[in-house]
Amino acid sequence: MTSPSPQQELIPATTPMPSAPSIDGKLLKKLAYAGLTWLNTNQQTINSLNVFPVPDGDTGTNMSLTMQAACQEIAKNDSANAGQIAHSIAHGALMGARGNSGVIFSQIWRGIARSVDAQAEINAELFARALKEARETAYKGVVRPVEGTILTVASDIAIAAEQAHRDGCQFPEIIARVVAAADQSVQRTPELLPVLQQAGVVDAGGKGLFFFLEGMQRWFEGKPLDKPLFSVPPLESLDLSLAEELVEEGQDFEIVVDFIPSSPLDMPQFYANLEQMGTSIQIGQGDDLYRMHIHVPTDKRYEPIDYILRLGTVSKVAMENLQEQTSLHHKKPGAGDIVFRKVSSGQIAAIAVSPGMGLTRVFASLGISAVVPGGQTMNPSTKEILTAFADLPAEKIIILPNNKNIIMAAEQTKALTQKQIAVIPSRTIPQGIAAMLAFQNDGELEAVRQAMTKAIDGIQSGELTLATRSVEMNGVVVAEGQFIGLLNGSLVTTGNSLEESLLELLRKMGAETHELITLYWGDRLTPQAANQLTDKVRATFPSPQVESYEGGQPHYFFILSVE
Repeated sequence: MTSPSPQQELIPATTPMPSAPSIDGKLLKKLAYAGLTWLNTNQQTINSLNVFPVPDGDTGTNMSLTMQAACQEIAKNDSANAGQIAHSIAHGALMGARGNSGVIFSQIWRGIARSVDAQAEINAELFARALKEARETAYKGVVRPVEGTILTVASDIAIAAEQAHRDGCQFPEIIARVVAAADQSVQRTPELLPVLQQAGVVDAGGKGLFFFLEGMQRWFEGKPLDKPLFSVPPLESLDLSLAEELVEEGQDFEIVVDFIPSSPLDMPQFYANLEQMGTSIQIGQGDDLYRMHIHVPTDKRYEPIDYILRLGTVSKVAMENLQEQTSLHHKKPGAGDIVFRKVSSGQIAAIAVSPGMGLTRVFASLGISAVVPGGQTMNPSTKEILTAFADLPAEKIIILPNNKNIIMAAEQTKALTQKQIAVIPSRTIPQGIAAMLAFQNDGELEAVRQAMTKAIDGIQSGELTLATRSVEMNGVVVAEGQFIGLLNGSLVTTGNSLEESLLELLRKMGAETHELITLYWGDRLTPQAANQLTDKVRATFPSPQVESYEGGQPHYFFILSVE
């Protein structure tokens, strides 16, 4: 039997709630549902605040899924005791925590639950104390706390709650004070974290915490929770089913552009101009936002984007290679030939997070005993990582997160199992592979951990993808839809050609001075295209050895390493 969803449980207030001296368990449960509902409603707004223009583990999605797990936990708890409900929320958030923002969010709830403990109700004094404990718990959970993030917002709302208590405020005024402080704190995050100011965004995690708290306030005030204040629709919202016909000759690329015209569109002329560029034209409209869909030949793939840039403001661009996608149909690598290393009690088992079947095959060949699917676009939860090794007979476990946004979730498993856990701080796939080359399944866990951690030092990691938005960072000007190259997580190249972008990224990595270049190609490339590009790399860099493997990762054309 499935638990009811928060949306089924939540009965929105139709009129503002009167002042109350305290919150019991049933009211805390409703407020948690309200916060999650408003967080879900504004999820795309939070996702749009990514600093780097890459298809990363979206903060809004991670925080929403974290809190969804928490609300599923309290859906099974009918207690009116605020402390018991707080502990259920904290446990659910801990198990469902995804990404760094989700882990910190779960730590905030852990601090609240610790402070509230078994108290039947939460009054103003206890609420202020709980937010103070939440702040301290969240900061302790981060090895190197950085201001200008969700941590700063957690600190500022604790100060606001304490002042509200001193001023004699009751609920819901205390919540309103906290929300106002969260809003101000989020707005000043770019002043504290230069990378936010450079990217022109506020901190996404802090914004997520603000929306969660604002959902509580809106419930108290009887305001709707299902309509976002800003419209940032996902690209998948337009029904493109009519465009999924057999790809015709000349329909090499599918282009989807979201834009807001600066003046009313002349629709007949708009269609006529697009027909000069391609076929399968569709136009979707919602409020002031338009979405244009078109199929074009390779040499015209940027023409629709350039044309629409002259008509107004572009908010999002998606580009898919139709010919390559068609050739990939029914040719995805399978898991049937992957064999994981078997381990016994007393041995060490290694598990790895992998974003693609080809990369899983590589890790299996190096001796992992289990895999956790996930990566850039879907960060696995703490529970999913825990489940991956729970049934292994080994009592000593090595975890390879292979992504900077998964390390904290992996670290949280240590407190949830009797097994001995060591987390290798691998921030990229090449680092994880380098670590596995130093792996031994016998011996002392700490000695193996040290050897694997040392092996990731000096590994140069590169990634090649498409920009999800326009931005200027590190002196690199990027237009949405261009190819971009990242070196060890920093934006270093941009270009309109996949081949030249690949070669330029390798130049930035100093490929010509190294002995080995390794390419892991993603699911957007056919074997033929990957082989041609590999041959071009060999011709351009004749000194190093060049190896190429099918990675199968989504969104990223290549993951690279030089050593």
